[in-house]
Amino acid sequence: METPRFIQGVYSFEGQGLERPVPLRPVIGYTVPRDKRAQLIYLRAGNATPELIYLLLTRDGQPMRYFPIGAKGAIHVPLVIVEDIPPESVLELSVGAPEGVRGLATIDIGLAEI
Repeated sequence: METPRFIQGVYSFEGQGLERPVPLRPVIGYTVPRDKRAQLIYLRAGNATPELIYLLLTRDGQPMRYFPIGAKGAIHVPLVIVEDIPPESVLELSVGAPEGVRGLATIDIGLAEI
């Protein structure tokens, strides 16, 4: 039986350059339970800054997905091709933004534990 999990909120950041993604504040993380697998079902996000940013989803410290968000824009990514994320994997979300850009990102991520 699937159990839905959500990561939602408004998160702040200060860009350190597009090549240096940094954690959002507060830090966003999710650990797959040891007896489950997870699947990323969708991501919705908004960018309140006048600059391009991107969200970087990592699994156990390795890049998994990049989600670019235009200036003062929003995205909705329904993930048609989903992959199983193994038990005890650690997912974290960071943001890449031009150096010195401060802003807010609105995040809504849907996961399914199976």
